[in-house]
Order: sequence, then C-alpha cells, then structure tokens
Amino acid sequence: MIITRTPFRVSFFGGGTDYPVWYREHGGAVLGAAIDKYCYISLRHLPPFFDHHSRIIYSKIENVSRNDEIQHPAVRACLQYLEVSEGVEIHHDADLPARTGLGTSSSFTVGLLNALYGLKGKLRDRHRLAEDAIHVEQQMLHENVGAQDQVLAAYGGLNLVRFSPQGSIEVTPLMISSQRLQRLEKQLCLYFTGFSRFASDIAQHQIQNTPKRQAELSEMRALVDEAVEILTGEQRSLEEFGRLLDRTWQLKRRLTEKISSPEIDEIYARGLAAGALGGKLLGAGGGGFLLFFVPEECQPHFRQELRRLLWVPFRIATTGSQVVFYEPSDPFAGELTRQRAQVYTQGA
Repeated sequence: MIITRTPFRVSFFGGGTDYPVWYREHGGAVLGAAIDKYCYISLRHLPPFFDHHSRIIYSKIENVSRNDEIQHPAVRACLQYLEVSEGVEIHHDADLPARTGLGTSSSFTVGLLNALYGLKGKLRDRHRLAEDAIHVEQQMLHENVGAQDQVLAAYGGLNLVRFSPQGSIEVTPLMISSQRLQRLEKQLCLYFTGFSRFASDIAQHQIQNTPKRQAELSEMRALVDEAVEILTGEQRSLEEFGRLLDRTWQLKRRLTEKISSPEIDEIYARGLAAGALGGKLLGAGGGGFLLFFVPEECQPHFRQELRRLLWVPFRIATTGSQVVFYEPSDPFAGELTRQRAQVYTQGA
C-alpha cells in the first residue's frame, strides 16, 4: 500500500506564459505557490479475489477487466506511461473540489505518478516527476494545459518558475524571511465563487488568441519580475503586491472573453469596495476560486461583505508531492497477482 499527498497551488503572476505555444517562442515565467490543501492517492496491487482486474475510485467507481477500459483519462495514461499491467486499486480523495482553478488535475497526475513509481520500488526526483506529469497531460492526453501546475505540485513552496524556448524548466525558491511570508499569507484571502468549469475548454480559446495578445502576455511576464522584487525586497510594502495582482487580473481578463463573467466581475468589484487592494481569478478562468489581497485591518469588514461565499483559509505548503505511507506488497499477494494476470492474458 502506498499513499501520496500532493498539494494544490495558487498562481500569482505569469499564468498564460507557461503554455508551450507562448514560451517555445518567447520564454515564460510564473510566480506561484503550493498551498496546504491536498490531493491524496492510495494505491495497492488489487488482491486476486475479484472478478475485475483493477478498481479505480474517485467521483465514480470503475471496475475494469483491462487498463484500456478505464474511463478516467489520467489514470489510463499514467498506467500506460509507466507500463503497469498488474491489477491495481486506486483511491482518490481531495480537500477541495476539481475544476476550480487550483491545478487539481495536475496535482492528481503528479500524485498518481509518484505512487506508481513507489509501486515499482522507484523514487523519482521532483523535477523529473513534474516533467513526467507534463508529458502525460500535454503529449499523451493532449490537454490544453500549461506547465506550472505540475511543477508547483511536485516541488511545493513559493517559487519562481522559468520556461525557456528550448523547453527547459528552472525552479527558483523565493528566499524571504518567515515573518514576511507570514504577513503575506495573512493578507491573502481565498474565496470559492460557487462556479466550476472545464479549464481545458477555456484554455483552448486562450491559446487560439495568443498571437493577438502578445502585448498583454509580455506585460504579464514582466509583472513576474516586479512581484519577485516586491517580495524579496524587505523594504518594499506588501501592499504593492496586492495592487499588482489587480493589474495582472485586468490583463488576464483581456486574453479571452471566457475568462470572466458578469457574476465574477460583480464579486470582484464587491471585494475591492470592501477593502481588497487587488486579486485575481485563479486558473484558466470561468469560475472556481478568487484570490484577494486584503490588509489585515480591512478583513473583518471584507469577510462580512463576502459572507455568502465560502472562505478557505490556507497557508503556503513547504513540501511538494510526498509518499506519506509505504508498505511493500506481500510477496504471496504479488505471486497471486501474477497468476491472475496470466489468467486474464490467456482468456483475452
């Protein structure tokens, strides 16, 4: 039995420049952080006393005779990528819902790959784990996803992530004092809008619009460097960071008309009127979570004004995807699994 814990993420600046269609030509950069809300994957060889070959449990329950029958695309692709033919049982649990802008699908892929490597008795370093997840999502599943979510899920922490035109990825943890980091955390307020969406659909429109939005994306990339200077410059006010979030949100809204909506705009305007200095919708857009920067003295009034929305307190997670439980398989169970695989092969 193996259990992995993989964090979700918040993206502050540079989202959109982590799509290959952009960074393969211009280079890209993202400032983001893993948060202490997690995806949990438990994995084991399925005992051989069942009619099915594998069992996958998430929002659905799948009992399948072959891997190619698995409906969950990431599970099917990860098993194919790591050439796992034995019967397995996979359970997925999460602290927060999917399709809400927190990189949940990439956290799932990273966590599942980490668990599958453990099942094979292998340990994959953070960088290679992120690259594997990017390959599965972009090359095998052909999802319209960037490359920041997988990196932040694998690494954890608060990071500057650079993407070169040659395809290499450089991860630089931000070196700021614990006191300054705590002040930042206390002024970041995460609210669920109540709307969920399929990020890939919205991202497709953004990708199609990329050639027409070079000015916006170039400025969004430049804001990454400015935000890093604010956070690492101890003499700089963190309020500058909040106001910069508003600037990047105004730019992001112009990438495609599908990113925001009248309902989201109304919530955002209400947040600013209640004391927030800035904020942004997380992820590809269309719904999910809104992140606000709210000075501490304004937060009681702010929370009262947004009381009808779900507030989710969080802190920055210092660790990325981890194996939190590992118990090697019983050799006898492994032999039974091999016997069962032979039966399925002979009967196919």
